[in-house]
Amino acid sequence: MKLKVLLSLSLGMIGWVITAQEVAYEEYDLANGLHVILHQDNSAPLVTTSVMYHVGGKDRTEGRTGFAHFFEHLLFEGTKNVKKGDWFKIVSSNGGRNNANTSQDRTYYYEVFPSNNLQLGLWLESERMLHPIINQDGIDTQQEVVKEEKRLRYDNSPYGQFLYAIGKNLFKVHPYKDPNIGYMKDLDAATLEDVTAYNKKYYVPNNAVLVVTGDFDTASTKKMISDYFADIPKGAPITRNFPKEEPITEQINAKFHDPNIQIPATMVAYRTPGFKEREAYVLDMLSTYLSDGRSSKLYKKMVDEQKQALQVGAFNIGQEDYSMYVAFALPVGETSLEVLNTEMEEEFAKVRTELISENDHQKLLNKFENQFVNSNSSVEGIANSLARYYMLYGDTSLINKEIEIYRSITREEIKEVANKFLNPNQRLVLEYLPQETAEN
Repeated sequence: MKLKVLLSLSLGMIGWVITAQEVAYEEYDLANGLHVILHQDNSAPLVTTSVMYHVGGKDRTEGRTGFAHFFEHLLFEGTKNVKKGDWFKIVSSNGGRNNANTSQDRTYYYEVFPSNNLQLGLWLESERMLHPIINQDGIDTQQEVVKEEKRLRYDNSPYGQFLYAIGKNLFKVHPYKDPNIGYMKDLDAATLEDVTAYNKKYYVPNNAVLVVTGDFDTASTKKMISDYFADIPKGAPITRNFPKEEPITEQINAKFHDPNIQIPATMVAYRTPGFKEREAYVLDMLSTYLSDGRSSKLYKKMVDEQKQALQVGAFNIGQEDYSMYVAFALPVGETSLEVLNTEMEEEFAKVRTELISENDHQKLLNKFENQFVNSNSSVEGIANSLARYYMLYGDTSLINKEIEIYRSITREEIKEVANKFLNPNQRLVLEYLPQETAEN
């Protein structure tokens, strides 16, 4: 009886925490198509301004890859009213910080300022959208910046090219087959006309969402947003018609040689549904079950007990059109990659044929409850979530409701989804090898 009472109190506290974390927001559209989301939180004198554009690495033509990532850099070059090289100086000298990042599906810019500099954040983002200076000098400068980033993060980084190696083998026709950063030969070949046309097509208000979170007055903020953004011209409608991939029905075998590693790795990847699909949520839970932490199934078995792997893991790489479910392992000593593949497949076979235990299922639910609370713990994180849920999922309310999807996933559904997508005949098996093992 005492145990039941304690359990009831614990569940009640979890419910209270999640209710307390609910994010209140307001959203509306300007006449030019810019979607605006406001979340007010006056608990600290900080404000985040952010803009997410629905443009990523996949938005390109053949021979012109990497433009979205290139623009992530280029749109810091300067504007009609911000001199070249002054962007970061303006932000830091006013007590702020800013950054940007690009995925295959979207580009995200943001600033965090003391709340008395909200107007500056809005002005900067309106300048980026309306008045960017795009010229050959800026293109030449940022081409070199991107090349150096590629050398540092990918070409010369151990295991830095694993996503590229997986993508080019897992996809045949969809743009996900190409790296988000693009091929340098494509950037070198890009003309000023190419770059200007890309900006005109994608960096427009009707392909963007503006989010303001933190300590602000709603009425004055709406006025500033109207003053800075309402007159920005609307762009032409954007249509996307990417080619569809045929289902994988036979195992794909591939090799990739990385000159920066000494220890080989095996990587097993499956093409899975885009992150909006319910099945993608189930695969998120499954990756946590298999490899999140030292008590997870793969780590405990292959690293702790059998001493076969230095490291092992599984994760669901969520993307808009198709996701990638990836498992990997690095061998200990003379353990072969084939043995590691066999051991990982044994665990995949278990989740395809057996229900996970009730105790493990409850652990999963607890972890996702905790992640949900943490994701809404700062106005900066909330800004990102609001932009992402609106732009990529088409449902801003997921910032409060997404946890209900995870809560509703049953042990039976985990088994069903594993059996649907994680079979040996649906996978890529990639040998990620040191350069010296390459055949002459």
